[in-house]
Amino acid sequence: MQSELTPYITLVTTSGVLNTFLCLYVFFKRREFPEARLLVWWTALQSVYIFAFAFELASETLAEIKRWGVVEYVGIAFAPVVGLLLVLRYIDRRIPPALAYAMFAIPAVTMLLVATNDSHHLFYKDVYLRPDTPTPMADIIVGQWYIVHGAYTFGCLLAGVVLLLRQWLSTKNSFRVQLFTLICGQCLPMIGSFLYLIGVTPHGMDPVPFILSVTSALYIWAILSTRLLMIVPIAKENIFESMKEGVIVLDRAGRLIDYNRSATGMIPSLRRNLLGKKLGDIWENLTGLPFQGLRMKREEETIMELAWETGGKLSVYQARLSTVRGRGGDPIGDLLMLIDVTEQKRLEEQLTRMAYYDGLTGLCNRTQFMIRSKEQLDLAALRERPTSIVLFDIDHFKGFNDVYGHETGDKVLIHTANVCLGVLATDMLFARYGGEEFVVALRDVTIEQAGELAEQLRSALAATPFSSPAHGMLAVTASFGVATSEASGDSLETLLRLADAALYNAKRSGRNRVCLHEAAGAVR
Repeated sequence: MQSELTPYITLVTTSGVLNTFLCLYVFFKRREFPEARLLVWWTALQSVYIFAFAFELASETLAEIKRWGVVEYVGIAFAPVVGLLLVLRYIDRRIPPALAYAMFAIPAVTMLLVATNDSHHLFYKDVYLRPDTPTPMADIIVGQWYIVHGAYTFGCLLAGVVLLLRQWLSTKNSFRVQLFTLICGQCLPMIGSFLYLIGVTPHGMDPVPFILSVTSALYIWAILSTRLLMIVPIAKENIFESMKEGVIVLDRAGRLIDYNRSATGMIPSLRRNLLGKKLGDIWENLTGLPFQGLRMKREEETIMELAWETGGKLSVYQARLSTVRGRGGDPIGDLLMLIDVTEQKRLEEQLTRMAYYDGLTGLCNRTQFMIRSKEQLDLAALRERPTSIVLFDIDHFKGFNDVYGHETGDKVLIHTANVCLGVLATDMLFARYGGEEFVVALRDVTIEQAGELAEQLRSALAATPFSSPAHGMLAVTASFGVATSEASGDSLETLLRLADAALYNAKRSGRNRVCLHEAAGAVR
């Protein structure tokens, strides 16, 4: 009589072998699977359930059927919960560890009640052999906890299906085969359980073990062909879309095949209808930049800085180009990553201005002047050409601060700088030397020419009083000292000292005048 069940037992055993193969494959490849632990437990629990069911079919007595039924529930009770946790991980839904452990409370109670059912009959009210079957097959009368367990199991499977279906529209086509496989893995056992409970399966037999042979084959095919669960695609996709950096993916031919949300914020004209087009053909329309500025080095990462207008303002991006390689190390495409460094560049420029430019007048500060004028002086010495220094300060500046206040004093400094900028050529090095002192470095200019320029500056200042809203027209004058390097090449410090001596002489002679320091040491 047992031979009549042999085809069913063979099918169930085949299903168990497929599940066990899947379990072992994932275990030995666990370093490549982000969630290998969950997948190993899931397939192991299903294998226990399937093989126990096969032994139940082969049992000769009711006692044997009951014993294997207890073993079955090791898988039946816990596998749906592990499957739901696997789905949550796949779609990147994190749950607290305490909640994850709490999800096993009902399966644990189920396992305990099944093992001790003969003493309380809470799970099965009765288990008996069917009188009309040629081989020993058991039937049951369900108890209260059987209903609780069934509802919980159905709820876990249904929740997994719903969560996966919600991901369908937002999942890229390349990952939908994997998603469909997972949906089948949750949905088919749920349908089989439902059909079994309403009594429409052949011979009243549980179809789920047979169905698991189909789902196991699907999983094995998906793992080997589409790398199912190798990179947790939906979780990866969520990370890809949530990255602050713009990412553009190109195939080996340079065609656009993917990009993330941040990339569209940086390049607003980036659209899905451009997928498949070569980046070189659309780059200028996207950014306004020639594609020649975007060159890839296939053997190493290339880093460059690019700038284009985004949202009505100029934005600066650090572009990183790198080659994407396959498992064998062969190039399969390229990755262009865009990092917004606009604010960083603004801060760098601000720090540069603070380090090298006067915050009040916008002129070079003393540090920048010393660096640039030394370079200018060294070059002039090599060419045996003169360099002249014009050093001047505002007459009676302390009086502006004392009488009219420091705010007016600051405005007088700005006024002085603006008047002088109107006289000086753009290539002349002009700086605020300190306090109310200013300095000009003039290349290829003799002391007489420098003196004439100084006189122009003095005249312009004397002729342009400062207009103060609170105090009316305020006269602003300055005293000037001029010195020129010798042919042998004086140091900058020497040249400044000579110009300062001439400036001191201008002040001592009555201010608002220009004094030149002659090569022989005289001041006129």
